[in-house]
This record gives sequence, C-alpha cells and structure tokens, in this order.
Amino acid sequence: MKVLVINAGSSSLKYQLMDPDTREVLAKGLCERIGIDGHLKHTPTGKDVFDADVDLPDHDEAIQQVLALLTHNHYGVIKDINEIDAVGHRVVHGGEDFTHSVIIDRKVIKGIESCIPLAPLHNPANITGIKACEDVLPGKPMVAVFDTAFHQTIPPKGFMYALPYRYYTENKVRRYGFHGTSHNYVSQRAAAMCGRPLEELRLVSCHLGNGASTCAIKFGKSIDTSMGLTPTDGLPMGTRSGAIDPSIIEYIARVRGYSPERVENILNKESGMLGLSGVSSDFRDLEKAAAEGNERAQLAIDIFCYKVTKRIGSGAASMGGIDGVIFTAGVGENSPMIRARIMEDLGFLGLYMDPVKNNTREEAIVSRDDSPGYIFVVPTNEELMIALDTAKLVRGESV
Repeated sequence: MKVLVINAGSSSLKYQLMDPDTREVLAKGLCERIGIDGHLKHTPTGKDVFDADVDLPDHDEAIQQVLALLTHNHYGVIKDINEIDAVGHRVVHGGEDFTHSVIIDRKVIKGIESCIPLAPLHNPANITGIKACEDVLPGKPMVAVFDTAFHQTIPPKGFMYALPYRYYTENKVRRYGFHGTSHNYVSQRAAAMCGRPLEELRLVSCHLGNGASTCAIKFGKSIDTSMGLTPTDGLPMGTRSGAIDPSIIEYIARVRGYSPERVENILNKESGMLGLSGVSSDFRDLEKAAAEGNERAQLAIDIFCYKVTKRIGSGAASMGGIDGVIFTAGVGENSPMIRARIMEDLGFLGLYMDPVKNNTREEAIVSRDDSPGYIFVVPTNEELMIALDTAKLVRGESV
C-alpha cells in the first residue's frame, strides 16, 4: 500500500509518500509560500532533488505540482497517481468529538470545522488541504489523524480548569493537549526498545522542539500533558511563554496600554527562549551563545531544563511512579547537553543517565546499565503514525 501523508499549513504543505507496510519513504517534500509566489522542494529516495520556485496560487495547485513530481520521468517514484491508495491528513484539533483517527466524510469535515474556534490558525489550513486533495484525487479514501486524539484518555481531574463550569459546557474550555501523534509513536517505540509491553510501562514523553510538551503515559494511555486549551500552555518554548500567572496578561495590557491581541502575540511570538535570551529561539544558537559567556542565553537554557525536570516529576506523581523518560523532537533528539541537564536531578526517581551513551542523535537507550528506570532517545515519526493509521482504517481495521 502507498499512502500520501499531508500536513497542510496556511501557506505551506508538507508531504511524504510512504509504504506503511515496509515503512519505506518513497519521497518527501515541502511546498512553501502558497498563495504568495511559491517554492517546492521534492526529495525522492535515491534520485535527484527538485528544488525550485514554482507558481503556487493555492493548495489545489500545490497538490497538482506534488502529484506531477511524484509521477515525473526523472523525479518521480510512481508511474501513475492511481498507485496512491489513500491520503492521510494531519489535523491539529479534534476537540472532544474525535478520540482516534477516522475516515474523512462530510460529517468529519463539519466536526473539524466546529473546532476552528479552538485552533483558528491550524484547522482552516488542515481543511484546505483535505478539500484540495478531494479536488485533485476524487474518490481516493482519506483519513484524519488528530494531534489531540491521543490525549482524550486524560480524566476530568486532569483536563478541567478551575473556572465556572459553564465555560466548559458552553465554550469547550478544557485541557486538550497537542503533539499526541508524536507522544503515541515514541511511547510505542520505547516499549519495543526495552522489550516490555507498553501496557505495563509508566512513561513521561518529552517532545522538545521549537514547540514543546510533556505527556504522562500510563500503560499506553495519556493521563496528563503540559499543553492546555492551546499550545501556549506548559513549557517555555522557542517563542511561546508556556504557563504563566494569568493575571500577567491583564497587568501587561494595563501598564503598557496594549490590546489583548497584542499581549497574545507577545506570549506566542516574542516570549520563550527568544524573549528570555534576546538571542534566538533556536537552541543551537542558545547553546553557542551560552558557551561564549552570554548570561541571558544561559538563563534561558536553565529555565527550560528546570521546567522540563519539574514536568517529569509531576508526571511521575500523576502515574504513581515512573519506568522511563523519552526524549524526542528537534531538541530532545539532538542535544545531549539539554538531556543531561534535565535528568541530572532525577536520580531520586531511579533515572540515571550514562554520559557516554547519551552522546548520540540516534534511537538509543541512554540510561546506565544499573539504572532502575530507562532513559530513551527516540526520533519522532508522526508521518509514519499517520500512514499506519490510514492504512489500518482503509483496510477496515481498528486503530
């Protein structure tokens, strides 16, 4: 089976064509600046890369260009678009309606549309990608895989806010969590790596990148996560503040004379590592600056590591213990220093890192041999999870 995985943004479209049975990636690429001018980078496995400006007035044309490259004599990996058996779409927000991946129909699209107030920047773009594929690949089965679905097992004590209850019943205000597809994938890989059933493991997954979240996974189920109603909650990130005293918002608006929209922009685009350091939102830049003596860059790193350490501890408390910690995503996979800093005070939980094993950017168990708990490095693969769910549903299997 060949599955085309689509991750559509407002002006971008990432894609991969893969075989979920063999887990082989046949081609991947990125369409950028859709509706502006257009650029497309297409990387077929074992062939030359196509990387050029292409007129991309809308997502329909982007999909057309992707299909043309996938079937191209030189850059292509299939002879005909009919070789594509199904399309899997990443959808950011499924609210409470979607607890697992689903085959897309009119009802599902309406459900995704109903979640637009909860994800106004993401869900409209996801719907655009779905409709573009409907136009270009009519009749092709499609599946929606939701970032929020994995967290629908969180109990009310974990997802409710201490606000008047009507804001939950009338406005859907609750903790939803994100990065669910990633947390789901890496927890399954961690169980396979240590040779134990996922159903008997208590894991804290740390998806650490420009966006960052932790997830307490007890016996294969998400029972708590750091992101909330929106991805702004939880850990400090590249440009997001993470959890703060909510009255700070009113205070800044009042003393600075800012509108709520201006404060929201500050919290999402000017805060986090960028706001603290004044250097960059990229941890590679922060590590370099800190090594050169930049105190604010070092402070940003210190705060980030401290907050992740605390989240691991609270995750262990929520599960009544812990068997392992997983590091994934750009920072989690690629920064041995950040991983070591986060773990250095968690020996009381039976988690001891091996500094030699930790010097890796590959999938590995990096805890000491005598460590009661595991420490994993697992490169995330959300596209594979989307392809696997798509294949199962198209074949009539459950996910």
